[in-house]
Amino acid sequence: QGQLVESGGGLVQPGGTLRLSCAASGSIFSIYAMAWFRQAPGKQRELVASITRRDSINYAPSVKDRFTISRDNAKNSVYLQMNSLKPEDTAVYYCNAQTPSNVYWGQGTQVTVSS
Repeated sequence: QGQLVESGGGLVQPGGTLRLSCAASGSIFSIYAMAWFRQAPGKQRELVASITRRDSINYAPSVKDRFTISRDNAKNSVYLQMNSLKPEDTAVYYCNAQTPSNVYWGQGTQVTVSS
């Protein structure tokens, strides 16, 4: 069964940067879109950024101009470069991949922005 493996979370000071990575296992085929979601304590999971196979990109207004999503189709991977991090970016970040028949989720990686 296919899975997504995330890495790159951690603790960073306000204004700092982090880069998240997510790789889909070889058994996941025909991915047409990948995305990053996040869920803060007591809040609903929300879309952070998404990117299609043809590089159509969408950002949440709260992260636009600070975060950059990119993907490597050959590696079935997606990345999230996070700059100018704020305490309100603190959350568990989840990778998401969509195929014609399935939606996959990663296990989540914690991002904490605090001084």
